[in-house]
Amino acid sequence: MKYLIRVFSAFFLTLTLLSAAGCASTEKHEGTGEYVDDSVITTKVKTAILNEPGLSSAEINVETFKGVVQLSGFVTSRADINKAIEIARNVKGVNSVKNDMRLK
Repeated sequence: MKYLIRVFSAFFLTLTLLSAAGCASTEKHEGTGEYVDDSVITTKVKTAILNEPGLSSAEINVETFKGVVQLSGFVTSRADINKAIEIARNVKGVNSVKNDMRLK
């Protein structure tokens, strides 16, 4: 009976360790917590851009991976690009901003 308990204990310990490893992040894959954090950052950046008067936020796309925000889309001026980058940099949790926005 003790042997059976040890086997089941070892099995569940192995299963637990494998499950935890599956949630860990790698260089190209986010862990569960990082994904949630990035979703929050993306929402905050989108909201900040949306609240900026004069900025055509409907044409600016925001994606976040491990705290790095990527802005893409089309804007009408270089000033709009600079403003969007400045807004994104000022959001808490943003490590850096990549600019892939283009002028119309």
